[in-house]
Amino acid sequence: MIQIYHNSRCGKSRECLAFLEDSGKEFEIVKYLENVPTFDELKSIIKKLDIKPIELVRQKEKIWIENFKSKKMSDDEIIQTMILNPILIERPIVINSDKAFIARPLEKAVAIL
Repeated sequence: MIQIYHNSRCGKSRECLAFLEDSGKEFEIVKYLENVPTFDELKSIIKKLDIKPIELVRQKEKIWIENFKSKKMSDDEIIQTMILNPILIERPIVINSDKAFIARPLEKAVAIL
């Protein structure tokens, strides 16, 4: 089943959600700010995205800049930081089976469907 890791306050995430709704395909909405992924879940998402953990971090967020930007962190520490501060997770993430994309721009979501 297709999943979208969604933040309703994010315009890009709302745009992707509307796209999925219009696609007619079945999907699940994961409100990751309320239902924060576990360490293993986030690690699995990162593997499906085929990126380094730092590439999933919203590095322009105030909390990142003020608390973490200048720190040297391991991949596991970065993942743990995202779990403790889920606002730092880039969005929207669309997952379909063993593939995932950060749907920015929206056209990336098309490729996964």
